[in-house]
Amino acid sequence: MKTKREKQTEELLLSQYSRYYRLAYSYVHNEQDALDIVQESAYKAMRDCRSVQNDAYLGTWLYRIVINTALEFLRKNKREDTVEEVTEPLTATGDYTSELSQLHSKWELEEMLAHLNDKEKSIIILRFFEDCKLEDIAQITGENLNTVKARLYRALKKLRPEAEQNRI
Repeated sequence: MKTKREKQTEELLLSQYSRYYRLAYSYVHNEQDALDIVQESAYKAMRDCRSVQNDAYLGTWLYRIVINTALEFLRKNKREDTVEEVTEPLTATGDYTSELSQLHSKWELEEMLAHLNDKEKSIIILRFFEDCKLEDIAQITGENLNTVKARLYRALKKLRPEAEQNRI
């Protein structure tokens, strides 16, 4: 029989699955690896959900598990990001300009984020891709709010020259 906390965790995992997948994918840039990370995170969450003291923190606790699992995966695998395979061949008859432009922009973004350390990258991803508030990011990362603000400022300062270079 599942406890109330286990039911809440399961409901949150199911309702927010796509967000957890996007978060994992933003770290590993590979569909199968991201799916594995979310699955491993779900296992850890269900196993340890009784340790959460306050129900209000369950969501941020799950984000933290996904981030830590993704970082652990990257440390274990220490491999270069692979370029995604093109599933359809490019032909002279198709108009792939917008698709190529999006792919190029994605690679530029991934290259820019590669210049950040793990903590800075986490804050940038949570703030701008997951639209989290700074207070939520502080809870997710287990950091002081002022530390999060300082890291965000430092990360944006690092990214500014890269962004200006890519505009030229």
